[in-house]
Amino acid sequence: MYSGCIDIGGTFTDLVLHDRERGLEIFKSPTTPGEFEKGFINVLGVAADSRGLSLRDFLGRMDLLVHGTTVSTNALVEGKVAAAGLICNAGHPDILTLRESPRKRAFNVKIDFPAPFIARSRTCEVKGRIDAMGNEIEPLKTADVVAAVKHLKKCRVQAIAVCLLWSIVNPAHERKVREIIAKEWPEIPVTLSHELNPIPREYRRTISTAINAALFPIVSAYTGKLTAALKQEGFKNELLIANCVGGMMPPDEIIRRPIYSVMSGPTLAPIAGMHLTTDENVIVVDMGGTTFDVSALRSRRLVVTSEATFGMEMLGIPKIDVRSVGAGGGSIAWVDPGGLLHVGPQSASARPGPACYGLGGTEPTVTDANVVLGIIDPDYYLGGKIRLDRAKAEAAIGKIAKRLKLSLKEAAYAIYTTSNHNMIAAIEDITINEGIDPRDSYVVSGGGATACHIGEMARLMGIKRFMVPKFAAGLSAFGGLISDVRWEEAGTHHTTGRDFDLAKVNALLAELTKRGKAFLKRARFPAEKQRFEFAFQGRYLYQSWDIEVPFEMSGGKLQKSDIATLVAAFHQMHERIYTIKDEADTVEFTTWKVRAIGDTGGAQRTGSRLSTQSGRARPKSEREIFLGRAGELRVPVYAGEALMAGATVAGPAIVEQPTTTLLLLDGQVATTNASGDFLVEAAPV
Repeated sequence: MYSGCIDIGGTFTDLVLHDRERGLEIFKSPTTPGEFEKGFINVLGVAADSRGLSLRDFLGRMDLLVHGTTVSTNALVEGKVAAAGLICNAGHPDILTLRESPRKRAFNVKIDFPAPFIARSRTCEVKGRIDAMGNEIEPLKTADVVAAVKHLKKCRVQAIAVCLLWSIVNPAHERKVREIIAKEWPEIPVTLSHELNPIPREYRRTISTAINAALFPIVSAYTGKLTAALKQEGFKNELLIANCVGGMMPPDEIIRRPIYSVMSGPTLAPIAGMHLTTDENVIVVDMGGTTFDVSALRSRRLVVTSEATFGMEMLGIPKIDVRSVGAGGGSIAWVDPGGLLHVGPQSASARPGPACYGLGGTEPTVTDANVVLGIIDPDYYLGGKIRLDRAKAEAAIGKIAKRLKLSLKEAAYAIYTTSNHNMIAAIEDITINEGIDPRDSYVVSGGGATACHIGEMARLMGIKRFMVPKFAAGLSAFGGLISDVRWEEAGTHHTTGRDFDLAKVNALLAELTKRGKAFLKRARFPAEKQRFEFAFQGRYLYQSWDIEVPFEMSGGKLQKSDIATLVAAFHQMHERIYTIKDEADTVEFTTWKVRAIGDTGGAQRTGSRLSTQSGRARPKSEREIFLGRAGELRVPVYAGEALMAGATVAGPAIVEQPTTTLLLLDGQVATTNASGDFLVEAAPV
């Protein structure tokens, strides 16, 4: 039986497959923009061919299939979401226009004020009011709701978002609105804010509800097409879709809450990083065809943010903190009118791809630069399955060389280093800008292109230790393969450390746990494969911003003695994030969370163990590369698949694997561990 995870990237669609006999393998197929399900089926076909099986027979033997989708992310980035309508309280139609004051880019005067996510023409006000204590101070005017539905019908919206004030403490009005919509327009999908994102901040709750509604038709259609295609090809088990909180969900659940599929692929990379190393603090980087993604583990915990953004909008829901920049292998190099070189964020994507692919692309990309520099062997791309065209790469890079008045290789190296600095800036954003020294963290380098660049990036940042996993080119897919089914339930109850409302907090946690158990039951997990994690959001008295703090709860409820522990945990987390704490100040608790986790057995999906290296590792060949000031170097090239556990390779050198190429600089030494991962240590420069 097989288990697999498919992650669709900007250039390639990756499948990491676990075979009970062969262990782990990675397969790649070109991504098919606009028809992502085709690339999905194609990469399964590649794996089936490797087993000498028909696709139907192969899928018939697959007991678990996980998918990290980019459909929702692409729709948001490209602005190609479905037309949605918004129903809100009378007097509050401008929540999406006025937004929430950003803590970042607050003083950037060059940014134009963006249009609201849902236009005012599709925003409808209804009379009725609930106060902050949950009391009805004005009944809901049903005639307003009926009129709103009629108007939105004329606007031809494809989904409706409903966000009313204080529905998080009393959802009666939101539920009544849904009942009226169901009578007036039964087929229209409706998202209620108190069900999706029960937090007190109005903009965040409203924008998340609006995004969820706008994504519903898109994710529903894609998931429906994908599951139908799999069923037609013989897949009989259930597909699981990755979510942005570091787990998986059944298709029906992700269709109900499609916003949780946004950035779901990159959020799987830190899951892989947690599995690959025992270090406390880890930076996980993943360079694909279009973007470079950075995430982190702190004290072996995933870093969750409630301030994730896309463009000028906030996502509004908690998600694993992944920062992305347009710096992938397909990122296009260009020179501005002032003669300054840039790389990205534009990408050649999968179609037409870098010039060296020979598929019609003519713009110079990072991959083309690596071919010209000699870092990538054009005859060994994907283990020789794809032959790259060096002449076309040189022609593309020649445009930059001519514009900058550099030699061909100097221009390629300028593109290479510019791309590296773009990626370093992304790493600094999640470390230095958050008060963390990256030199104190271990780096796990994922993505098919990253190993070409991580050596120089580590040197420039003073990082002495990093890892290039055996399946670096499918790091996110590997993370999906070993991850669990995970869901989060949240509820609001405001209390403080001084007058902690123990009974109501316990009642809320019990209700959230009950919902989590219901989710896991729907996902068909027995009680012995269920576990729960707990967290709260809190702040010091009168602070504006909350931070999330995990906590342990034994016996199913909090005890009076636990209150001091919760307060101390907040102080400790505040100090870790902001470097200060005030133990004399009062702690406010605002939101409570329960994460329901279903064990898929991912910890057992590991690769085969390598035998110990006998004798010194020997290179398979030599190759000339160009590294800027170091000039032309003739370096040994090692076959990564021939290296056994304990083998060491000292730079400058190249280690080639079918799906990635590792460039080691002078002073960097790679050692292969028993799993086939490369552990690199650098001597002080």
